[in-house]
Amino acid sequence: MRRTLFAMLGLAFLFSCVSADAQTKIFKKKKKDAAPAAADTSVAPDKVLYDRALLDIKKGRHEVGRLNLQTLINTYPDSEYLAKAKLAIADSYYREGGGANLTQAIAGYKDFIVFFPFLPEAPYAQIQVAMTHYKEMAKPDRDRTEAKAAEEEFQTFLAKYPKDPLVPKAQQHLRDVQEVLAEGDYRIGYYYYVKGDRRAAAGRLLAVTKRYPLYSRSDEALWMLGDIFEKSEKKEIASIYYARIVKEYPLSARVGDAKSKLVAFHVPVPQADPKALAWMQAEVNTPRPKPTLINRPMAMIKSGPDKELRSSSRLGNPQMEPENDTTSAVDILTGGGKPQLGAGGGSGATGNTAVVEIATPQSGASGGSTVESGDTGGNAPAATGDTTGDASGTAPAAPAAENPPATNTDNANAPAAAAGSDANAATNNAANGTTASADPNAKPADNSGNTDSTKESTSKKKKGLKKLVPW
Repeated sequence: MRRTLFAMLGLAFLFSCVSADAQTKIFKKKKKDAAPAAADTSVAPDKVLYDRALLDIKKGRHEVGRLNLQTLINTYPDSEYLAKAKLAIADSYYREGGGANLTQAIAGYKDFIVFFPFLPEAPYAQIQVAMTHYKEMAKPDRDRTEAKAAEEEFQTFLAKYPKDPLVPKAQQHLRDVQEVLAEGDYRIGYYYYVKGDRRAAAGRLLAVTKRYPLYSRSDEALWMLGDIFEKSEKKEIASIYYARIVKEYPLSARVGDAKSKLVAFHVPVPQADPKALAWMQAEVNTPRPKPTLINRPMAMIKSGPDKELRSSSRLGNPQMEPENDTTSAVDILTGGGKPQLGAGGGSGATGNTAVVEIATPQSGASGGSTVESGDTGGNAPAATGDTTGDASGTAPAAPAAENPPATNTDNANAPAAAAGSDANAATNNAANGTTASADPNAKPADNSGNTDSTKESTSKKKKGLKKLVPW
């Protein structure tokens, strides 16, 4: 009882020391956020709806805020807050996040750009479209759809609003996106390079070195290209890529090896480009975020890129040309060490292009094919048999049964079929027709000399089967 009494007296003493205002604050109930200026009749109702919606969105009540903004748009179509309401709806979807909400955000921003292209908020809407794709960007070895869309939207922003204050932010994000795209192509090219498929590796690596010069591993891609052409005995092409390493990436670890290759090829070693040297030195001195102990294991679970965003370039102008599908590997080699067109063999065409053989069915023939190619690796096979026969395009008819020739069974004396006729039918008539008419009971002649033995009709197969199995 004494302890309880002393405790009550102590609380009463402390409570008496607190001011009256503090006492009212302690016992006063916490009121919810009221609508701003709701009781003021001088405030316009559209502004009341707009302010209330912004407050709801700020508090995380996105659906309620969007409902108020939509009410404003429908009720007051001539309001001065109409454009801001549309932009606020798109921002609400963007902040809420999620695949479906981000899709709605992109549609809202694009509608704002279409209906209000000259407002000061139009550049912000454009960069928000790009940022929406940027947030959905996957790793380099995953789907590239969002990364390509982000690249296109950032390029559109930089082309339409080159003097906007958001240009530095857009340029850096564009460099990040292009780092991810280049990393994806580099990994595919490296896979084919290790596998030994030189043509496929060159096709990917050429696109990387041509389109993404700011890529962090462009020097490695150039080195692999030089090695591919050197192993393919194209030292004059390999020296071009080795020289680019020395000139464009003077601080690369491959510069010493590239100079040794150029000296071995008896090619002049170029000097380093001063602009490239200054750019690489500035990149080395630029501070970059380092992964922490928590971020390293989380990077394996994270669906978006992580290492690529840290290693991307911080300086230099990003690639502004849109990607086209006509990019071809002009320097891709011909397979098997064949002489290439325009390089001392074949026709007079220039370039270092690959030759593709296209097999098309022969017109009017029952079998065989013709090859349409710029370089078939040899001359066309010579025609077999005697070609001095009738040139009218039809094979001579078989002699009648009552006047069979005595010794006309040699295939060499049979006239060859002219171009465009049925070669198999002409050979069979010339080689086997007289024998069958002279002796109906004789065994059929050996047709191993036919050009297409697989085209035998099913009726002949059935007849041969009946001879072996009478029933």
